[in-house]
Amino acid sequence: MAAVGDVDEANSAIGVAATLAEDETHAALARIQNDLFDLGADIATPDGIDGALRVTPAQVARLEHEIDAMNSALAPLTSFILPGGAPVAAHLHLARAIVRRAERSAVTANAAAPLNPDALRYLNRLSDWLFVAARAMNQSASGDVLWVPGACR
Repeated sequence: MAAVGDVDEANSAIGVAATLAEDETHAALARIQNDLFDLGADIATPDGIDGALRVTPAQVARLEHEIDAMNSALAPLTSFILPGGAPVAAHLHLARAIVRRAERSAVTANAAAPLNPDALRYLNRLSDWLFVAARAMNQSASGDVLWVPGACR
């Protein structure tokens, strides 16, 4: 199933970002990588299997809480942000894009056979988490890379 492969690719990209992250961010990325193995197992296991490993609402809520905490320390957005900046932020942006693809694949799979709604929510919230984490990493480095409309005409 494409969704499981996309989740695995996202996990690998997060692993690369984790090699550059420190302290709290590194620990959070390690936890997220573990969650993604849970999520891959969830997606790969048909509904109705007793004892199947499933993503839980608590895992989604933890991401939402962490997004709120990181966002509270950031300046409001005034422009679109280009993926880049500090190396760790650039890798988080790449992981975010891969997670978005994993979410699209999971939504497609869900149309064929219903998936755990919390697995879909987790992917959605994870891409937001990665975006906000990239902004946080750039804030402590050189700042966000802002889009300048028409700058290269």
